[in-house]
Amino acid sequence: MLTFNVLTVLILVGVFFFSAVKILREYERGVIFRLGRAIGPKGPGLIILLPGIDKMVKVDLRTVTLDVPPQDIITRDNVSVKVSAVVYFRVLDSMKAILDVADFHFATSQLAQTTLRSVCGQGELDNLLAERDEINERIQNILDKDTEPWGVKVSKVEVKEIDLPEEMRRAMAKQAEAERERRSKIINAEGEFQAAQRLADAAAIISSAPAALQLRYLQTLKDIAGQNNSTTIFPVPIDLLRAFMENK
Repeated sequence: MLTFNVLTVLILVGVFFFSAVKILREYERGVIFRLGRAIGPKGPGLIILLPGIDKMVKVDLRTVTLDVPPQDIITRDNVSVKVSAVVYFRVLDSMKAILDVADFHFATSQLAQTTLRSVCGQGELDNLLAERDEINERIQNILDKDTEPWGVKVSKVEVKEIDLPEEMRRAMAKQAEAERERRSKIINAEGEFQAAQRLADAAAIISSAPAALQLRYLQTLKDIAGQNNSTTIFPVPIDLLRAFMENK
């Protein structure tokens, strides 16, 4: 009988130990409710609960990566697009995260979706594509401000993908091609202008120094003579014949 009583006591002690003693990791906090009343967060390390009286809710303090699914958005210039994003947040105050909101993870997810639609719908498509960093910052500031009462800190928001309609993709491809063609024509025109300017400078130098024209003429004859031509035509400058014409 005594042995049975000792065994019963040991079993009760073991049950009490396993139900009362909890170990929380470094990144975990436990919000303790004693008879339904919150008595504050505990942890990390070893904590003791009163069986049947205390109840603990664990909160993970690590950064959470929240994937925001694609949202149907109509921009200010009436273009329908699908925009997805990723949100990085973590719990700073475990008491607020448990007491002030039913499910902080779900609430943050819903808030991120509505904020993404609101911010992206306020701008035009070109701004949405070109000013992604500014849009990320605006969404992050709004989310961080709205989740602060929940003890949640939104550290970063990144717009992940902007899915355009097929007809809009073709239109943008044509626009990009036209822009490349315009730049090519401008570059060619600049090259022709510079070449014409150099020729004008060379003509001015030759006109100011007639000897330079004669040297250029001799250089041309030399180049022609160096080629394998069956017939060679020597251009004669008018200046060389002017003396004979005047004597006549």
